[in-house]
Amino acid sequence: MLASLRLPYMGSSNDPTAAPTISRRSLIATAGVAAGSVALATLIPELGAQAPQKPATPAPPAVPDDPSMVPGLGSEALNARSQFEHPGQAPVNVTTGSSFSPLQDLTGTITPSDLVFQRHHNGIPTIDPAKHTLTIHGLVDRPLTFSVEELKRFPAVSRIYFLECSGNGRAAFKTPKAEMTAQQVDGLTSNCEWTGVELKTLLRECGAQSSAKWMLAEGNDAAKLSRSIPMDKAMDDALIVWAQNGEPLRPANGYPIRLFLPGFEGNANIKWLRRLELGREPWMFRDETSKYTDPLKNDTARQFSFVLDAKSIITSPSYPAKIAGAGWWPVRGLAWSGRGKIDRVDVSTDGGKSWTIAEIVGQNLPKAHVRFQHMWKWDGKPARIMSRAIDETGYVQPTLAEYTNARGPGTDYHFNYIRAWDVASDGTVTYGVGA
Repeated sequence: MLASLRLPYMGSSNDPTAAPTISRRSLIATAGVAAGSVALATLIPELGAQAPQKPATPAPPAVPDDPSMVPGLGSEALNARSQFEHPGQAPVNVTTGSSFSPLQDLTGTITPSDLVFQRHHNGIPTIDPAKHTLTIHGLVDRPLTFSVEELKRFPAVSRIYFLECSGNGRAAFKTPKAEMTAQQVDGLTSNCEWTGVELKTLLRECGAQSSAKWMLAEGNDAAKLSRSIPMDKAMDDALIVWAQNGEPLRPANGYPIRLFLPGFEGNANIKWLRRLELGREPWMFRDETSKYTDPLKNDTARQFSFVLDAKSIITSPSYPAKIAGAGWWPVRGLAWSGRGKIDRVDVSTDGGKSWTIAEIVGQNLPKAHVRFQHMWKWDGKPARIMSRAIDETGYVQPTLAEYTNARGPGTDYHFNYIRAWDVASDGTVTYGVGA
């Protein structure tokens, strides 16, 4: 069993869904979302996923010439997005596979709950929170079963963390295409405020024994997804969460409760959590042997490579955007690291020949997305723009060549090499294949 293996330090840290009655407002909102789904349905699902169905194209909503001369719409139980804004996850109707967040349509760092990426192994279960329980047993003095309401009686914390699928970036690495959006390249990451109870509080309540070195975490979905988690992590910053972004978890993201392991690969953050068992050794489940074990170029493999290394992606400008002429343009994107804070982000506008330190916009929190920007004076000539993240440990996001050399072409997880975008002389932006 190989321990988690990091890429070596590279570069210098100083190198810069009988139809109910619906209102007009709801119809407009639904039309906008459906339109966005159609536009995004060209996304390729994760390898092995079923082909998604495309929704029908709705008629465009009527818009008055002078809105100030027409009474507005009344309020409803849920605010709708403007009909002019239609971000959406894609692909849709996925039960085994992934739906990607539209990174290029988002601003700031918090991902709206309905746009948080999804990864499913056998669909989204329907769970009654009044019947759902979490059992903690194994190497504990007092095996206990908690209802969801009982969990909420413990002291709660709210923390902002990113979540990322360990397969994020697979399509761009395996089958890269110039016509790939930021959503297609890296849309299996999201950033939210998570609310719940610290897991170590529950483990102390149960009397976790010192001989316990690993923890089995099991979900209540049809796949019964299970992972082995080190006790060191369980007793550190692990959470049992029931809310995200100020509201209950969305069903697709684990309602009513999930395990959250800041900085660890998404598959280990078990959704619809129902059982934790403490033991001395890892359980070697199918989702940590046949999958989520990463083949390396020297006929060995990485196993239990939980921590996500530093990574970044430019989200604007990115395909299919087109820059409207030479002049000053903002280069914006996201960076994150499972090992702590981002120390800085560098941007290159000449294909990596030179680098400039980008501005960090807003909060810079550990194990969370950070937004960066760099003002670029484009001269109208072809250019390749890139970003690289450096975290507080000194780790530098590697180039594609460095990454491939360390992991080999058969690697299947943790794709954290530098991404690039090519800007043509007419302003057309495409994904930088082979950067």
